[in-house]
Amino acid sequence: MKNIKLAVIPGDGIGKEVVPASLKVLDTIADIHGGMKFEYEQFEYGCDYYLKHGSMMAPDGMERLGQSDSVFLGAVGDASKVPDHISLWGLLLKIRREFELEINVRPAKVFSGIRSPLVNPKDFDIMVVRENSEGEYSSVGGRMYQGDDEIAIQNNVFSKRATKQAMEHAFRLAGVRRGHVTSATKSNGIFHSMPFWDEVFKETAAGFEGIETASRHIDALAASFVTHPERYDVVVASNLFGDILTDVGAAIMGSIGIAPSANLNLNGRHPSMFEPVHGSAPDIVGRGIANPIGQIWTAKMLLDHHGEEEMGRLLLETMESVTADGFLTPDVGGTNTMDEVTEQIIGRLKR
Repeated sequence: MKNIKLAVIPGDGIGKEVVPASLKVLDTIADIHGGMKFEYEQFEYGCDYYLKHGSMMAPDGMERLGQSDSVFLGAVGDASKVPDHISLWGLLLKIRREFELEINVRPAKVFSGIRSPLVNPKDFDIMVVRENSEGEYSSVGGRMYQGDDEIAIQNNVFSKRATKQAMEHAFRLAGVRRGHVTSATKSNGIFHSMPFWDEVFKETAAGFEGIETASRHIDALAASFVTHPERYDVVVASNLFGDILTDVGAAIMGSIGIAPSANLNLNGRHPSMFEPVHGSAPDIVGRGIANPIGQIWTAKMLLDHHGEEEMGRLLLETMESVTADGFLTPDVGGTNTMDEVTEQIIGRLKR
C-alpha cells in the first residue's frame, strides 16, 4: 500500500470549503486505485489563527509541515482581519522560502464546458514555469528619509543557479509536451537582470537538442497570450513575470477559480506544496458557490507529482466531463453549488 501523507492547510475564506471537497475527491481516487491511501494532518493556520495567537502558524509549524510528503493548501489572506503583508509573509511565502519551493508550475488550457472570454481560443494549452524564490520578489532593499524626500529601493536578485534550474525544468516539460519553450524577458528595458536572464536561457537551451525556443518581451508576450495563446507550449518566466502571465492565463481560461498550481522542491529536502491560484474570496464565503475546480485540479497536479499520472489523467478527464455537461458554479456562468459539482465528479469517478 502506497501511503501519501498530506499536511492540509485550508487557510482562509473559501479555502475552508474547497479543501474538504477536494479531500473527498482524493479519497475516491484512492479507493479506485486500491493500492494507494492518503493520510491527512489538518493545520488550522491562517488569519483566524493569527487573531488568536499573534502569528500565522505555530512556532513549530514548519517542522511539523516538513514531516509530510506534500502540503495541500487552500487559500491565504483576509485583509479585513489581517494585513496582506502579514498573512502572506507569515504563511504562504514563509513556506515557499523555507521549504525551497523554487519553481512554480501553472497550466492554462481550454477547459471543456467553460467558456473562454476569447472569441476563438483555438484549444490553447500552456504550461508556465515560474522561478519562485528570488527575482523581483526578493526582499532586498529598504526605505529612507521622510516626507517628500522619502525613497524606496527594491533590488531584484537573480542567481544563475535558480534561473537555470527553472529553465531546465521548463525544457524537460517541453520534452514530454510539444517541444517548444518561450522565455519571458524585458532586456530592452531592464538593463542588468534581463540580459543576464537571456544569456542563461541561451546557455541552457544548448543542452536540450530538439527543443525549439523563442524569447519574447513580457509586454508583447502578455498581449499575445490574449491574441494568440495557441502559439505557446511551455513558457519560462521570472517571479514577477510568471505571476502576471499566469493570471492572464487564468483569465483566458474563463475564471481564476479553476486555475491550479504546484510549488516544487527539487532537492528532496522538503515537501512540495500544491495550491489553487485563486484567493480566499471572502465575499462568497458561506454561500456554497465557490468553484472547487481550481483546488481539485491542484489535487491532480499533486497526483502527478507523486507518480500517479494515470490517476491524474482520469481526474482531469472526469472534471472536464462534468463541466462539459453544464455542471458549473456561478463564476463560470452556471447555477450549481460547490457540492453539486463535487458530487458529480465523485459519482463519475466511481462509475
